[in-house]
Amino acid sequence: MSLKSIMRELKEMKDGIGNMSKRGDQSELWRSRTRSHVAPDEAPLEPELAEQSPWANLPPELLLDIIQRVEESETAWPARAAVVFCATVCRSWREITKEIVKTPEQCGRLTFPISLKQPGPRESPIQCYIRRDRTTSTYLLFCGLMPSEGESDKLLLAARKVRRATCTDFIISLVADDFSRASNMYVGKLRSNFLGTKFTTYDSQPPCDSIIPSTARPSRRFHSKQVSPRLPACNYSIGTVTYELNVLRTRGPRRMHCILHSIPISAIQEGGTAPTLSALPKSFDEQLCPLSSKGKELIMDPISPSLSATPVFSSGSAEPLTLKNKAPRWHEQLQCWCLNFKGRVTVASVKNFQLVAAVEPSHNVSPEEQEKVILQFGKIGKDIFTMDYRYPLSAFQAFAISLSCFDTKPACE
Repeated sequence: MSLKSIMRELKEMKDGIGNMSKRGDQSELWRSRTRSHVAPDEAPLEPELAEQSPWANLPPELLLDIIQRVEESETAWPARAAVVFCATVCRSWREITKEIVKTPEQCGRLTFPISLKQPGPRESPIQCYIRRDRTTSTYLLFCGLMPSEGESDKLLLAARKVRRATCTDFIISLVADDFSRASNMYVGKLRSNFLGTKFTTYDSQPPCDSIIPSTARPSRRFHSKQVSPRLPACNYSIGTVTYELNVLRTRGPRRMHCILHSIPISAIQEGGTAPTLSALPKSFDEQLCPLSSKGKELIMDPISPSLSATPVFSSGSAEPLTLKNKAPRWHEQLQCWCLNFKGRVTVASVKNFQLVAAVEPSHNVSPEEQEKVILQFGKIGKDIFTMDYRYPLSAFQAFAISLSCFDTKPACE
């Protein structure tokens, strides 16, 4: 049987299961209306039994071979959605698929939503682009070199800009039509200060169990009741982006520094590794959706002595990773500041930047790592920007840093 025929049968089987579940719900509703108050003798079917199908009884060796072939053959979106479909067949298929699919650091591919919060590849970066919609103040992150005519590129993340009296918020979601904090599509947010010179990235969940204080006590600013029991207890500060003031209006591009509280400096040292999430919260993990806030603000309790603005690493007083923008050179003929974007940026803009590690000689980081561009962002057309990121940043972190460029900064230019 060919791979295409297997995937066709998977889709038909999935639709059949959906129709069966709908008929089952309708029959249960009918029984609830007609039965008496006396409990029935027979016990309801267990979810495990209801989930069983002929596909769940395949020999493990055959199942492993099928999913491996699908994963190796479908390397790019939208065809890579077939890998996600394999994980939605049943529990046995899901477990094997999760074992076969590697992290972006290992394979350089984005598959499940968890991939958006895992570090990118160490060598070649993952290339994406951002589409800005001025009318709706939304920003869409796609996986791809640049926009295609058919709009078949994969939507990774979406953000909406919300101006407030004292700050600006960028609400980040998995979908482009739901930016509510009460939704389980909510991923995190980026918040600026009053001047737009400092931005803080908040994650909807702890970036890694080993780097968040175990004694952290979440508290609500306005109300003690949680918006939804499926929501995380609080927002976790995972990084800051700071733009240097340019009060004298000196000539030159913006200067920025990024402090990543969730990534230690040891991650870019020889033999170092960045913290990597293995699973999203249950509300995300249950859906396994393909890579397709009106709640009250949640804060960490400032009274608790065990908490601070910067998360504490369990391995001791580990220093967080700091990034700085690569200094451009002045081009006499063009009369502008220039950087080598290797063809990924074609339009001059004050928003263009490249970020490299800001390290001291005592950190024992190789010169190659110091010169390696970790995040690159630039303009290629009207409201179209490219974003290329690599290890140790994740897609979510890179997107949040890039969003800081879209806020007005009169004091920095």
